[in-house]
Amino acid sequence: MRPTLLSLSFVLSVFATKAVAADVVDYRREIQPILAKHCYECHGTDEQESGLRLDYVSAAKEGGNSGPAFVPGKSSASLLIAAVTGGGDVTRMPDGRPPLSAAEIEKLKLWIDQGAPAPAEEAPPVTIATSTHWAFQPLARPAVPSPSRPDWVRNPIDAFILARLDQEKLPPSPKADRPTLARRLSLDLIGLLPEPAEVDAFVGDTAADAYERLVDRLLDSPRYGEKWARYWLDQARYADSNGYTIDSGRSIWKYRDWVIEALNRDLPFDQFTIAQLAGDMLPGATTEQVIATGFHRNTLRNEEGGTDAEQFRVESVADRVNTTATVFLGLTIGCARCHDHKYDPLTQRDYYRFFALLNNADEPTLAVPTMQQSREQPALLADIAQVEKRLGEVEANAGTRQQEWERTLAAAAREALPEPARQALAAIAGERTEPQKKALAEAFRQIDPEFVPLLAVLNDLKERKKQLAARITTTLVMKERPQPRETYVHLRGDFLRQGAKVTPGVPAVLQTFAGAEAVHNRLELARWLVDARNPLMSRVTVNRVWQQYFGRGLVDTDNDFGTQGSPPTHPELLDWLAGQFIDHGWSLKALHRLIVTSAAYRQSSAQRADVAERDPANKLLARMSRLRLDAETIRDLALAASGLLSGELGGPGVYPPQPPGIYRFTQQAKFWKESTGDDRYRRGLYIYFWRSSPYPFLMTFDAPDANTACTRRPRSNTPLQALTLANDRVFMEAAQSLAARVLAESPSPGDDERVRCLFRFCFARQPAASEMTGLTDFLNRQRAAFAAAPAAAEKVAMSNRPAGTSPTEAAAWTALARVAINLDEFITRE
Repeated sequence: MRPTLLSLSFVLSVFATKAVAADVVDYRREIQPILAKHCYECHGTDEQESGLRLDYVSAAKEGGNSGPAFVPGKSSASLLIAAVTGGGDVTRMPDGRPPLSAAEIEKLKLWIDQGAPAPAEEAPPVTIATSTHWAFQPLARPAVPSPSRPDWVRNPIDAFILARLDQEKLPPSPKADRPTLARRLSLDLIGLLPEPAEVDAFVGDTAADAYERLVDRLLDSPRYGEKWARYWLDQARYADSNGYTIDSGRSIWKYRDWVIEALNRDLPFDQFTIAQLAGDMLPGATTEQVIATGFHRNTLRNEEGGTDAEQFRVESVADRVNTTATVFLGLTIGCARCHDHKYDPLTQRDYYRFFALLNNADEPTLAVPTMQQSREQPALLADIAQVEKRLGEVEANAGTRQQEWERTLAAAAREALPEPARQALAAIAGERTEPQKKALAEAFRQIDPEFVPLLAVLNDLKERKKQLAARITTTLVMKERPQPRETYVHLRGDFLRQGAKVTPGVPAVLQTFAGAEAVHNRLELARWLVDARNPLMSRVTVNRVWQQYFGRGLVDTDNDFGTQGSPPTHPELLDWLAGQFIDHGWSLKALHRLIVTSAAYRQSSAQRADVAERDPANKLLARMSRLRLDAETIRDLALAASGLLSGELGGPGVYPPQPPGIYRFTQQAKFWKESTGDDRYRRGLYIYFWRSSPYPFLMTFDAPDANTACTRRPRSNTPLQALTLANDRVFMEAAQSLAARVLAESPSPGDDERVRCLFRFCFARQPAASEMTGLTDFLNRQRAAFAAAPAAAEKVAMSNRPAGTSPTEAAAWTALARVAINLDEFITRE
């Protein structure tokens, strides 16, 4: 029997249904084996590169840093297919291994196009980032070791140091003599030389607490804030200009002065940190707390034409991320901007969650008028308002006066009017157009006997207001936006290639202590950083302070506490110091006092053969380290020894003498009008710092460029340094004034007494017999040379030489003073 049309259609439909059913891809049988074979090694249980996990369908749908792995129903729009085919700018995966076969790729495409069906599965287990690395572990509170030499120990620091030395069978060094300690303390705590009378007082003080009282006096000096602000400003990348090639000036010195003042009053370091990161977000924030947010306004600003403002805003945020992590956590989180960190447990998503915390601030300029300016401004505005009110009244009654003027206007005066006004006068008053009315009113106001005098007074007041505004000091600050920006992962660090959206947060590996989950903005970040349970903040901070005293930190890599950094030489001491820092209210002055009153700090710096052989880097501290002073301190010492140094605290940047032609190779010539009076001799901290062309002396002696955070300055030794000390105008002026001071203040006129006086000004000690012989011989040779060359003597001799001093004598002593400030001992802290 032949089949009917209906029965044939039924049979075909059954076969078609079975064919479609047979083509549905089975995830367990066909897709999961492909993924397991090619993908799980990098995107499975043990590892999830780029934040992507493919061993769970739900995790794959959520995706990684680049977004969802696939879009159900759209294989052509799915990252998974782009990755296995190497489509577009996506690198083919798996990287460095054989590619998927064509059949496997087609199977994946078909599965996705069918909607990526998969059986129900449990949610993937939450992976908690952990690390056994020492720096990420909770802060320990170790017991203080029992010292083998109780008589040597001054405080618990010494017990830890001595325990380590005992292991190596190295004895500590003897205590330095009192003049050396006086100079060492003065240089370390206030960055200046002690006066001879101060040294004499300390040497002659027989009280048991003489040393401690000297420490306290120096810590109480306002010069302490200037000294220690310099190290913080290095980390804050402080400069007085915007950077890049145009590098125009900026006003932010109020932030620098805030740092000095905060250190001088020993603002607890936790409050010091919070104010700088988020002072604007504190309840009832004071002007000073807002000024403190200049910490993150020290970023560079590109003013080149044609630049993308958003690109450089993103660069500023990235700089803030890197600086925050470096300064407060000692981590190189910037390495995770383009990919997961190669060594530390920091993912790219961690980086952009941290980025989100700092991505929501605007960058306003804050006016900070002086008290006088604050008094001037309201009165000036009131005067302007009063005149403007009177002008309004005059304007309201101008019609009657204008009509009288038009009626009595002489022919000659009419002809002198502008053409539009003459045309208006020729028209019938009731038929004038609006432009004609305006032109005529304007002409009348030029001669109105009531309006003109008032207008002059308004204009004068506005000019005064403009001048006042120009004088008012401003500073750069942060201000949190009311509506947060959305933050995305930047694929390969490119801000134009947005990946997955992220929420603000701290690195996952640091979320192991309470409070980390509640970090959603800058203020919460700042409070999390100074949480006593944070394992890094206190360790990093005390390590940096220790580094300034001993030349290296207990952790040598002070800016890298990660897995590639150096382990601490004294881990128990590091944790003990960090605990003390927290327990004593985050007081920096208490930390300084603890360190400098230790026996370890008071040791002699004399070289020892046994230490040189067994501990050449002096990591175990069997003696004190000799340190070449920082650039600003070297200049300050020359000015202080000569009596030139100004004692003024704070204020705008200054412009001391520098060699000509410095700005010949910069895109724009920079302002540098040499300061006069006291400003010429201000501390180096106050020198105006152009990023594109810094004060050359500073760079010669290894000052940082202020483009990025500097946590430790290098110490180089170059011929240019010696040439600068010998020939720079600042040091020549200092040598002349030092010579004049010696000639004027020496107790007696003899050469020996004057050489001793010179030594006490420069080195806080008496010269040895060999030094006395060498210097007096040099002095006599200089006398003979200048006597034979009177013109040269006139050039070298100081203009303010003491009465009765010949040019030859003044020049000879100036030459000797130049020798003193060029000696290695002068620029070295013993």
